[in-house]
Amino acid sequence: MIADSLLIMEPLSVVSITRSVTALVGLFVATLAYRGYRRNGSAKMRALAVGIGLLTAGVYVAVMLADMTGAGNGIVLLVRGLVTVIGLCVVLYAIILT
Repeated sequence: MIADSLLIMEPLSVVSITRSVTALVGLFVATLAYRGYRRNGSAKMRALAVGIGLLTAGVYVAVMLADMTGAGNGIVLLVRGLVTVIGLCVVLYAIILT
């Protein structure tokens, strides 16, 4: 039946969909932070927008590029971890910026 075939999805498809949705929602939040920067000229909001963008869309792009180049799982995890740490450092900078 049609309903049974819709419920069965490959795990790779589910992972791709969830990564994409996370990247899109993160880009939306980063866009809102960037609009706040443009409205108020606040360097904190600009750094926050960059950090959120790196944490969501940056990780998505980095992992997809690493996957497309045929890198091993260890390299993919390393790239993801590095982009995540950089994004968190930028968010931390936005929080402690005076």
